[in-house]
Amino acid sequence: MKKVLVASSLILAGALTGCSSLNTSAPSLPLSGSVATDVKADIEVGEKITGQSSATKVLFFTLGAETEYADGVAYSAGGSGGSVLPFALPNPVESVKAAAAYNAIQESGADVIVAPRYTVQKDDYVVFATINVTVEGYKGTIKSVK
Repeated sequence: MKKVLVASSLILAGALTGCSSLNTSAPSLPLSGSVATDVKADIEVGEKITGQSSATKVLFFTLGAETEYADGVAYSAGGSGGSVLPFALPNPVESVKAAAAYNAIQESGADVIVAPRYTVQKDDYVVFATINVTVEGYKGTIKSVK
C-alpha cells in the first residue's frame, strides 16, 4: 500500500509541474536580398520605443488577448506554423507579438518600428499557458514617399 501511495504521489507531482521558456529574437546575420521598386521613403529614426501584450491559453482557447493587432507580424516558415494537422490552428504567440507591436506603435505615434526585437516568455502547464511578449525597437516616422 505504501508503494502505491508513493508512486501515485510522484505521478501527481509530475502532472502538476510545467515548463517555462524565454525566447529573445534578434537577427543573427545581416539579410542579403534585393527588392526593386520605384518608391523611395524617407524614414526618420527616433527614440527607443517598447510595447507589451499578454494572453492566457486554456487547452485550444486563448483568453485575455488583445483585440487590435499590427498586420504582417508573423515569422513562422511555411505559413501554418509547421503543423502536421490537415488544418492550421491559430498560433497564439504570433497574435500576442502582433498586439505588442500595435501597442508600441500606438503609444509612440510611430509609423513603423525600426529594428524590432521581440522577447517572448511562455509558461506552459500542459492544460494552460501564459504568454507575455515585449517588443523593443526605434520609432520610425515616414517623412516623405516618392
